[in-house]
Amino acid sequence: MVKMLVRHKVAEFGKWKPVFDADDATRKKFGCTKSEVFTNSQNPNEVLAVLQWDTKEQALNFGHSPGLKDAMERGGVISTPEVSFAE
Repeated sequence: MVKMLVRHKVAEFGKWKPVFDADDATRKKFGCTKSEVFTNSQNPNEVLAVLQWDTKEQALNFGHSPGLKDAMERGGVISTPEVSFAE
């Protein structure tokens, strides 16, 4: 099991979250088994998404998927994502 931790800033969490939720089927298609979202207690527009995968390869494939950039733009992501992995 691999966890992909993605941290980025969004213009408005209330607009970003529905776009994230609507993309659940896409994450599952790439093999995501669980997703959790957290916000910074000092800045609710700073988001940490923790995505669980069976393999790192699945996570990387999702990260390079064509629709991800579009979803991020629609959700109002305003910073370059910081991505790390944990096991």
